[in-house]
Amino acid sequence: MRSIIFANYIARDTMRLGATMDVETSHVRFLGNLVLNLWDCGGQDAFMENYFTSQRDHIFQNVEVLIYIFDIESREMPKDLKYYRSCLEAIHSNSKDAKIFCLIHKMDLVPEDQRDTLFKQRAAELQSMSLPLKINCFKTSIWDETLYKAWSSIVYSLVPNVETLKTHLTRFSEIAEADEVVLFERATFLVIAQASQKPHRDVHRFEKISNIIKQFKLSCSKSQAQFQSMEVRNSAFAAFIDVFTSNTYIMVIMSDPTIQAAATLINIDVARSHFEKFITQSSTPAGISGPAPY
Repeated sequence: MRSIIFANYIARDTMRLGATMDVETSHVRFLGNLVLNLWDCGGQDAFMENYFTSQRDHIFQNVEVLIYIFDIESREMPKDLKYYRSCLEAIHSNSKDAKIFCLIHKMDLVPEDQRDTLFKQRAAELQSMSLPLKINCFKTSIWDETLYKAWSSIVYSLVPNVETLKTHLTRFSEIAEADEVVLFERATFLVIAQASQKPHRDVHRFEKISNIIKQFKLSCSKSQAQFQSMEVRNSAFAAFIDVFTSNTYIMVIMSDPTIQAAATLINIDVARSHFEKFITQSSTPAGISGPAPY
């Protein structure tokens, strides 16, 4: 999962990866100056017991985000919930302000017509047993856009001044007369912020685009080419995806046929320096301290 988002693996390549042993740490630079310190904690019984005893104060101290992953096909749910409850107790004792995300994973193995019902049932159980702590639940699979939906929400919660950034995007969309404007992080192509002027029936459209463009970028790199920009057009709309700042891509959706493509590209170009300055000032060089065990 982590390798798909941060290490440019495609889903089928993760089959080559072994299970996480004990605690694996990595440092990921996000939006240039924001550093995420990721602590990937293996889920084997011997390790789990150790996390809550001898390593408790070390692992759960100064945590910004806890990401707990449940295997939807697990045959040991009572034990899984026991470990989860221990994790909540450790977080509550050592990092009371940590944000908690639960990912119900491998949902692709559940028949499609049963996924929503099963997910809602499992999420309700977790939210109830987590009280008084608040949690966010997502259904995920490495084979579709749900993984990007979950991780976009996670990083969104970590980006400083993200609401102000969204306000700036809204103003830009109004000036450009765009239906939607979306900002993606350059390396991961996770959604950072978006502004919409018109409703759309597909609530997962941004994560689908993240998944598609990330795969296309990887294909380009295998051909020793670098993805720069893309324009997609049909009778209903035009979509422009382009490098925006040093650490982001932007997507602008236009449906007004009277607005020329050149005008949209000029608006993107003019806005670059403003957003470059704002995003650089907003991201903190100290980054995120502490583990995010999952």
